[in-house]
Amino acid sequence: MALVLHSGSTNKNAFKVLIAAEYSGVKVELVKNFEMGVTNKAPEFLKMNPLGKVPVLETPDGPIFESNAIARYVTRLKADNPLYGSSLIEYAHIEQWIDFASMEIDTSIARWLYPRLGFGVYLPPAEEAAISALKRGLGALNTYLASNTYLVGHSVTLADIVMTCNLAYGFSKLMTASFTKEFPHVERYLWTMVNQPNFTKILGEVKQAESVPPVHKSTQAKEPAKPTKEETKKEAKKEAKKEPAKPKEEDEVEEEAPKPKAKNPLDLLPPSKMILDEWKRLYSNTKTNFREVAIKGFWDMYDPEGYSLWFCDYKYNDENTVSFVTLNKVGGFLQRMDLARKYAFGKMLVIGLEAPFKVKGLWLFRGQEIPQFVLDECYDMELYEWKKVDIADEAQKERVSQMIEDFEPFEGEALLDAKCFK
Repeated sequence: MALVLHSGSTNKNAFKVLIAAEYSGVKVELVKNFEMGVTNKAPEFLKMNPLGKVPVLETPDGPIFESNAIARYVTRLKADNPLYGSSLIEYAHIEQWIDFASMEIDTSIARWLYPRLGFGVYLPPAEEAAISALKRGLGALNTYLASNTYLVGHSVTLADIVMTCNLAYGFSKLMTASFTKEFPHVERYLWTMVNQPNFTKILGEVKQAESVPPVHKSTQAKEPAKPTKEETKKEAKKEAKKEPAKPKEEDEVEEEAPKPKAKNPLDLLPPSKMILDEWKRLYSNTKTNFREVAIKGFWDMYDPEGYSLWFCDYKYNDENTVSFVTLNKVGGFLQRMDLARKYAFGKMLVIGLEAPFKVKGLWLFRGQEIPQFVLDECYDMELYEWKKVDIADEAQKERVSQMIEDFEPFEGEALLDAKCFK
């Protein structure tokens, strides 16, 4: 009998099992036509889990419920599975982080989210306590991830699978960018993990929530019942005896009219002789004689009054021990820089053919400073050291040309990859 997972196709606890199965080479079939609230209340389901909770794994030896237990079972079906580490201490640390992901992260997310969705009574003090507990857990995790790519060892383990599924759920449902920017290493970890092929196959594209869900109507205080006609008459007589009400202050009369959306400050800068789109087209269309055509064209177009050039160097290159993880970091950074596409051009180089790999970049920004909205919205920015280019320095100017050109060897080393933002 095949392993059959009884759950809906969007259940984040089922995702743990399915990702572990992908890494372990174990075939797990997701039951078809599962309907929450119907299928899990059927007698045959309740025989497998009397509480009616999902997921449940049906095996030749009997059913298993509780998602972490199912994920452990699937992982152990493969002998010497690296998902469980290579030593007793690694095994213990994996179990440690699974518990942490469940008790410190998942539980706090649930205590914050579920009352807002109507699954429980919404109490502001309880929500504040949940958010505080979640921040404490994320803070501890952020500190650990400042010097670690994975939770245990140097590759994905079951701890990473459980932690990522819990974090991805929180990120997609209520943990907005303004909330998570306080934890940049957690953000980097999450986006690195969800871009791994086995994660992407199960999770699909993970998008961060843009706002916290409003409190569900069923958990809000009910409006008082409307008074009867008799009660209205009595109330009117009482009001007649009262002194005339004082005029309302101006700000009490009505809400302030919504203000028009502010323009991006970069759109208010004086016009520049450099047309960014023209440079991007020249870069993309130059296939031969790149130095003579594109590089020369760049310096002919460049307007040092309307634009500025910046070098960036990744602060944590010693973490870059796995090539595909390093490339994913850079790819994720470029995706999150999409908000600046109208105002920027960039080149990111991954340098070296052996670990640790170095990540260096060159960016062209509208204006004389790095745009504030980029610093505010793209957490990756603080993972790099930034230095403004002095084009009067011929050495720096040549370095700019080499980075645009993907010159190799760059500063004496081979390029593992070069990525362009345009």
